[in-house]
Amino acid sequence: MKFNTYLSFNGNCREALQFYAQLFGGKITAMMTFGESPACDHVPASAQASIMHGCLEMDGGTLMGTDATPDHPYPGVQGAHVVINVGKAEEAERLFAALAEGGRIDMPIGKTFWAERYGMASDRFGVPWMVNCSPTPGCS
Repeated sequence: MKFNTYLSFNGNCREALQFYAQLFGGKITAMMTFGESPACDHVPASAQASIMHGCLEMDGGTLMGTDATPDHPYPGVQGAHVVINVGKAEEAERLFAALAEGGRIDMPIGKTFWAERYGMASDRFGVPWMVNCSPTPGCS
């Protein structure tokens, strides 16, 4: 079984997925606008250039996304976090700093009783993240 993450954005899905591709590596395999979709007639003209479906394939996971439309406004990401587990403290700190830049730090990255490094931040796109570097294999 494999779980993927599908995020909603407030008109900046393309920018967000390009940022994540640069930060995490991987390849953007889809970036379709509402105007390019077979359902384009059902979307207002103001939303035609918005992303209907974007996909970033990475080693270890897939991030997908869409932009909100006037019929389905952006509620923000609530009640969930995207969790990143890494094996080195330096990598955790690098990722955390990049995600927190222009966003909001909810818990500064640092050593905890369960992790070598752990921190929580919402990035500039409004996506909440948890960055975890666990010292014990299988505990992340």
